Amino acid sequence: MEWENQTILVEFFLKGLSGYPRLELLFYVLVLIMYVVILLGNGTLILISILDSHLHTPMYFFLGNLSFLDICFTTVSIPPMLVSFLSEKKTISFSGCAVQMFLGLAMGTTECVLLGMMAFDRYVAICNPLRYSVIMSKGSYVPMAAGSWIIGVVNSTVQTGCVVQLPFCRNNVINHFTCEILAVMKLACADISRNEFIMLVATTLFIMTPLLLIIISYTLIIISILRIRSSEGRSKVFSTCSAHLTVVIIFYGTILFMYMKPKSKEILNSDDMGATDKLVSVFYGVMTPMINPLIYSLRNRDVKEAVKHLLRGKNFNK
Repeated sequence: MEWENQTILVEFFLKGLSGYPRLELLFYVLVLIMYVVILLGNGTLILISILDSHLHTPMYFFLGNLSFLDICFTTVSIPPMLVSFLSEKKTISFSGCAVQMFLGLAMGTTECVLLGMMAFDRYVAICNPLRYSVIMSKGSYVPMAAGSWIIGVVNSTVQTGCVVQLPFCRNNVINHFTCEILAVMKLACADISRNEFIMLVATTLFIMTPLLLIIISYTLIIISILRIRSSEGRSKVFSTCSAHLTVVIIFYGTILFMYMKPKSKEILNSDDMGATDKLVSVFYGVMTPMINPLIYSLRNRDVKEAVKHLLRGKNFNK
């Protein structure tokens, strides 16, 4: 009976920045401002990609999906985080934690695959422009985007399903702002080697494979750009993919820093998460979706023109 009582867990405690009330208030204000910027920036990109007929191309279709994805991802994580900053009760139910894990992992996986699809689109546009309209037809890019969402949902279903079946002991403190799947998995009072293997396979398939596609695509793009004789021509071609490349570097750079940087023995043994890791986690979950629309707006003339038309209330089709 004692073992059964230990494995019945109804809620988790999200540690976050507990013990630092002033820092919590500062983070509340900063994250709230960033969330508003995320909604406005990504919402604007979605709106112009729908209204402006000049942006009815595969690249902007993928960009619209990416913006919608960022809104969904942040809406899953930021509002509960803001509530926890102001609330003395920093708990979340077991079912609520499972839903947060599922949605967060699904959105993250989808974004990885979607960025790979966007890199392939840029490769075809630059290296094979004469066949671009054939290869990247509507019958191709719509299933590619839909496939990204399906892969995210399937991966999240499998991984979240395996985690919620684990028995959890009395330790219910998640040293994180949200129910991050790895942080939750470490609380299980059972062998998690099977879950770790599934996570390794999923990481290889849905994070490293898109990254490999991105590396190959941009290697071929760079080779193609270097063959252009005029510097003006090279600059013009590179500008068409510089925004996406910047987003990829920030997105994958943050992931690699979070999960692959060496940790001290004390941290490994105590399962503690340092302040730096928490800040990087916030950067990944808040900053990246916020700066994505800014990058595309500043580095893309078509987007800047569409935004100007939207602000001035002009007809997009002129």
